[in-house]
Amino acid sequence: MRGLRELGYVEGKNIAIEWRFADGKYERLPGLIAELVRLKVEVILAAAAPAAIAAKQGTSTIPIVIGGVGDPVGIGLVASLSRPGGNVTGVFNLVVDLSGKNLELLAAMVPRLSRVAALVNPAGPITPLFLKQVQAAAKQAGLSVSVFEAGNQSQVESAFGAALRARAGAMIVAGDPYLFDQAPRLAELAARNRLPAIYALGQHVEAGGLMSYGTDQAENYRRAAAFVDRILKGARPSDLPVEQPMKLELVINRRAARALGLAIPQELLLRADRVIE
Repeated sequence: MRGLRELGYVEGKNIAIEWRFADGKYERLPGLIAELVRLKVEVILAAAAPAAIAAKQGTSTIPIVIGGVGDPVGIGLVASLSRPGGNVTGVFNLVVDLSGKNLELLAAMVPRLSRVAALVNPAGPITPLFLKQVQAAAKQAGLSVSVFEAGNQSQVESAFGAALRARAGAMIVAGDPYLFDQAPRLAELAARNRLPAIYALGQHVEAGGLMSYGTDQAENYRRAAAFVDRILKGARPSDLPVEQPMKLELVINRRAARALGLAIPQELLLRADRVIE
């Protein structure tokens, strides 16, 4: 909304916004998209990969702007970043591309780390791409990875105990919208089980998580608003190259580190964009 306001749009005055939320239930997305198609909206803003995929499957004519999707080429949303080719464009995040870097930062934070738990949503479109990156990075770093699925509350609860039984020394959490919605619970479970974890988005750290490295999503959505503006003024999505994030941030929660008995390495403190006290 801030991005639209900066461009002169005021809801109820010169723009109408139809909000739809799946609340982490991906099976609801096709129905929600169908509602928007029936309403003949002029643009659909898809906040994450599951919504973007459902939108593309639901309409080939209404422009779709992405604001927080990992690897839009890899999951089939666009033909290429420079030439999207269809009705989808916007800004993507790097939750897939940075997963290897996240593993590297986690190893720097946790001394003598040898085994890592990867927490994923099995229904997430980016999950296979995320795991491929993590496993390749782990192999190169001499780490072993155990994968744990968390697509509902019960699995979220049990994943941490299972990770400890597998002797994982830390956890890397996939950048999935369902897991993002679970941010406070994930932070609580990580603290209770004394399992250091790294996330894709800073909002996880604001909710009490240990650390994150990834895209500034607020900035991504602000830039996505510029795509909406251009499309409303007549531009075609196929003519608008998909943009990469301009800002990445390393966020560390000092309080969470203390609770886990971790001394934050000076190299990480110097690299951090934000340190939450």
